[in-house]
Amino acid sequence: MWEWSEDYTPEELMVVCGAREIKDGDVLIVGSGMPLIAASLAKRTHAPGCTMLLESGVVDAQPRRSPQNVADCCLTPGAASVHSFFEMMATHLQSGHIDIGFLAGSQVDKYGNINSTCIGDYYRPELRLPGSGGASPIGCLARRVLIMMRQAKHRFVSRVDYITTPGYLDGPGARERAGLPPNTGPVAVISTMGLFRFDSETKEMYLESHHPHTTVAEVIENTDWELKVSPAVKPTPLPSEEEIRLIRQELDPQGMLRRVLR
Repeated sequence: MWEWSEDYTPEELMVVCGAREIKDGDVLIVGSGMPLIAASLAKRTHAPGCTMLLESGVVDAQPRRSPQNVADCCLTPGAASVHSFFEMMATHLQSGHIDIGFLAGSQVDKYGNINSTCIGDYYRPELRLPGSGGASPIGCLARRVLIMMRQAKHRFVSRVDYITTPGYLDGPGARERAGLPPNTGPVAVISTMGLFRFDSETKEMYLESHHPHTTVAEVIENTDWELKVSPAVKPTPLPSEEEIRLIRQELDPQGMLRRVLR
C-alpha cells in the first residue's frame, strides 16, 4: 500500500486532475462522486462559466452533501433546472452540445475503450457488471472524454473483454469508420497512479505524469501492455491548499470521497 501525504489523498488528487481538464465555458455531463466534485471544484476556481449536467437531468446541481448517485434528491434543491434523462441524452448530448463527458469502468485498454459490461466471455462471464447506462452515448458523442479509475494490471489491459464504451476502437480512423463524429473521443485517463493522454497519430494511451507517490516503473508494472511514456514525463503537480480546502470543507464535508477507493 502506498504512503500518502496527510496533505491530500489519492481521491483528492484525482479530483484535482479532473478539475484541471475543464475549461471555462465548457458544458459537462458528469456522474456523482469524483466527476461531480471535480466539476464543482473547477467551477469554484478557474472555470466559473462551466455548466454541469447530470444524466438524471439536473443542470448545475448545488448539493449540500455528497450525493449517493445521480438521482439523489439532494441534487435538486438550488439546481438551475431539472429535465428528464431523455432530454439530457437527446436534446443536449445527441445534438452535439456536450464538451466533456466523465466516465469510469472496470477495464480500459490502450485505445481508451471502456468495459463496464462483463469480465471474461460475454456469454459465460466470470463477472457480470452493471452495463452502459449513459456511458456509451457519452463516449460516442461528447467532444472530449475523461476517464477516471483505479489502476491495476487487470484493469489497464491491452484489450478490454467487452467494449461497452468506444474509445479509439482499434486505432487511427476507427471511430470515423464506425460512424462516430470526427474530433471526438477520450483525451485523458486519470488513475490512482498517473495522468495519461492519447497520441494524436497512433491513438494509443501514453503516460504524461506519474503521481508523486509512485514511479514510472510502478505505473508500467501496473499496465498490461507496453506502455509508452512521454519523453517529458514528470510528477503530477500537487493540489493547492485552496483546492484541498474547497474539497474538504465545501464540496465533500462528509468525507465520502476519501473513502471511495479504500
